[in-house]
Amino acid sequence: MLQMMMDNGVGQMVVPSEIKVLMNHIYEYKKGVRRMILFTCPRRFEQQACIRLKSQSIDYIAQPAGRDNVNIYFGRRECLDAIRLFVTRPLHELTPEEDFILGAMLGYDICVQCERYCERKNKYGKC
Repeated sequence: MLQMMMDNGVGQMVVPSEIKVLMNHIYEYKKGVRRMILFTCPRRFEQQACIRLKSQSIDYIAQPAGRDNVNIYFGRRECLDAIRLFVTRPLHELTPEEDFILGAMLGYDICVQCERYCERKNKYGKC
């Protein structure tokens, strides 16, 4: 954890908020609250995040998310195997069906996912 801390300039060590969020996600995963998590962070935290996940023996996939960010999916191997099959491009380029599946896998509210799916299908003129 020490490598995740930074000096705030007055000799005090602080944990960046991005790493605190990651640690909370790991806690939820370890407690069984969620089976898969998508953690998006600036690229400068990618190595620290991956080191932390490896140290916890948690499987993960890291993918670029724009110029400055990275998406890190982590959780159950079965979920990550599915992610490898269909999340092969930026998230905004996913089909409405792929977007729906991803949201369901991440544990998002299924009714909200249904609304989102219908909106995206209408956007493409298919509903």
